[in-house]
Amino acid sequence: MHESTRNNGRAPEKSISSYSLRSWNCVLHMLKVCLLSSCSLRTCCNHTLNHFFERVFPVFSLCLDLIPPGACNLLNSSAIYANNEVNLAEVDIYGFDYDYTLALYSNALNTMIYNAAKGFLIEHFRYPEGILKYDYIPNFAVRGLHYDIQKGLLMKIDAFHYIQPGTVYRGLNPLPDEEVLELYGGTYHVPLEQDSGFYGKGPKVKQFMDIFSIPEMTLLAVANDFFITNDIEYDPVHLFKDVSEAIGMVHLKGYMYKWVVQDLDKYILRGEETHAVLHKLVSSGKKLFLITNSPFSFVDKGMTHMVGEKWRDFFDVVIVQADKPHFFTDCIKPFRRLDTKGDLCWEKIKSLDKGQIYKQGNLFDFLRLTGWRGSKVLYFGDHLYSDLADLMLRHGWRTAAIVPELEHETKMVSTGRYALNLTWLQALTGLMERLQTHRDPESQQVFLEWQKEREELRIMTKNLFNPQFGSIFRTCHNPTYFSRRLCRFSDIYMTSLSCLLNYDLSYTFYPRRTPLQHEAPLWMDQLCTGCMKTPFLEEMSHIR
Repeated sequence: MHESTRNNGRAPEKSISSYSLRSWNCVLHMLKVCLLSSCSLRTCCNHTLNHFFERVFPVFSLCLDLIPPGACNLLNSSAIYANNEVNLAEVDIYGFDYDYTLALYSNALNTMIYNAAKGFLIEHFRYPEGILKYDYIPNFAVRGLHYDIQKGLLMKIDAFHYIQPGTVYRGLNPLPDEEVLELYGGTYHVPLEQDSGFYGKGPKVKQFMDIFSIPEMTLLAVANDFFITNDIEYDPVHLFKDVSEAIGMVHLKGYMYKWVVQDLDKYILRGEETHAVLHKLVSSGKKLFLITNSPFSFVDKGMTHMVGEKWRDFFDVVIVQADKPHFFTDCIKPFRRLDTKGDLCWEKIKSLDKGQIYKQGNLFDFLRLTGWRGSKVLYFGDHLYSDLADLMLRHGWRTAAIVPELEHETKMVSTGRYALNLTWLQALTGLMERLQTHRDPESQQVFLEWQKEREELRIMTKNLFNPQFGSIFRTCHNPTYFSRRLCRFSDIYMTSLSCLLNYDLSYTFYPRRTPLQHEAPLWMDQLCTGCMKTPFLEEMSHIR
């Protein structure tokens, strides 16, 4: 790993107990505050003591008690999670993307894409050879990040278009929060008109939603870092375009396809599970179809490796080089049939037949020729925009997102360290909410101490997932921009297609009811903190 990426944004390693011990002194002050404030409210000392021990003292002992025995083992990366209620008994037709859906790839592919694109930067775009010294940095970037094209900044943005402090990188180094505020006019907010558009490509900011984009983000960071480190002037806009084109050349020139085909065992993961899923669906009388942007020769090699030479027998319709997302929105391109050699057959397509391979086309002709409409269709894909958004919003299909990162995320969330950190963070936030109504200097000093501790806890929790950018689902307490899109464009989501093997095909997925803010006091994690959403509720209770 490049030296400049080590320990970026890390808080000093501390145990949760060190925070608790530090806070005990603040709790003693809290007792004093409660006693003094009670006099102004003309309440008795005994009542105040009882109120204190009921509201504040139990918070610390509850931090451990609130974590049920075995809670750290409740999350399962093989589970399917629901954003919307889905009854599989009502689903008759299952559709699939290919890359990162039917075929999952190993991380070794990211290294190959990065190295090839880096080579194109030097050979084709004549970039300095000094960039060659930068090796690929696994786990530097995460999916869902935004890139400010004009400023050359990689960052994480939340669901409300706010940048998460500590996650803005110029090259391989984090930008100080003060500099970020200066660059964005004194705010962390990125205006809607500058942000990425519906498909993640805005005029000034791009969101990287594709798993294939992880090596692209790393190469952008590396190229920026080279010019900054060597004090060479450059145009961030042209750099972005050159890197994007270099990454595109890896795909357009067929390098990625060649690598995978030459060593299928190395690059394709869990192929036997894909076979098992397809067999289970077909054995239950379900109809299957495939719509992918990849060429037939590549898909054929991969599917033969995973499923066998007769893999096409599983599918009622197979469409390759579909050019998604335009396949879902345009009515222009007609379907073309491919012969057994992969050559085009120039004939009008009047039906989509089993056993045949079709190229290009559009969804409107697909719906007309198949009659497969509405919620009886469930389509699986990894790209929230290109695969799922139009199908859900415009056509009413059920959608399922494949999110391989769930395996790592659920593993981290299931650790005792995360559970304890999060419980204490919630409790501390509740205590701060109570204390802020006291304006005396001593109370304000305690509040500042807790505020500092809360920030340290946030950094600790973030670093459990990724030292640079944290979880792909959370920015501190808010969902990420990626997370909001995941909830908006997918009915269900899972680590891999193999998760279907754990469920009966008449199973109903029920989303968990999570609290809205005005419902929060009814939920245990809020009750434990003793927080009051209206700070002066008791004082105002006499008002009618």
